[in-house]
Amino acid sequence: MSDCVEPNNPSSDEDRRGFLTKLCLGLSALIGTMITLPGVGFVLAPVFARPKQVWRKLGKLDEYEVGKTVSVEFKDSIDQPWAGVTAMSGAWLRRVSEKEFIAFSINCRHLGCPVNWVEDASLFMCPCHGGVYYEDGEVAAGPPPEPLARYTVRVKDGFVEIETSSVPLTTNDQV
Repeated sequence: MSDCVEPNNPSSDEDRRGFLTKLCLGLSALIGTMITLPGVGFVLAPVFARPKQVWRKLGKLDEYEVGKTVSVEFKDSIDQPWAGVTAMSGAWLRRVSEKEFIAFSINCRHLGCPVNWVEDASLFMCPCHGGVYYEDGEVAAGPPPEPLARYTVRVKDGFVEIETSSVPLTTNDQV
C-alpha cells in the first residue's frame, strides 16, 4: 500500500494561475492594440499630414496686364480622379510689375465665401456677411478676422505659376 498523496502546494497553484492570468491580460492587450491601432491611425493621419503643395501654370506672362486684377482658376493640389469640378479652385491674380505678381485667395477669412473684386473701388467685397478688404488684402471692414490669404506666385519659363494647396480655412495662415 502506498501512500501516494500529492503534496498540496498552494503556492505552486497560485504561481501558475497568476502567470496564466498575466499572460491572458497581456495577450488581450496586444490583440486589442493590434485591432485598434489601424483605425486610430486612419482617423488621426489627416490631422498631422502636411498639405500637399503643387505648382500649377496659370498662363503665359504676356496674357496679364500690369496693374490689373483678374480671376484665375486652377486645379487644386488634392487631385483625385473622382473630384470633378470640385477639384477646381480660384484666386485673384494681380500683376504688380513686369515680373511680380500677387495672388489672393478667393475665399473670405470669415466663413469662406468667395470674395468679389470691385475694380472702381479697388476693394474685395464678400457678399455673404459684408466683409471688405483693401486691394492689398488687409481687412477694411466687416467680420473677417484676418487679411485675405495669399498664394505664392512665380514666373518660370515665360509662364505664371501658382503654388496651390488645399482651400484655406479661416484659422489657417498658409495657403
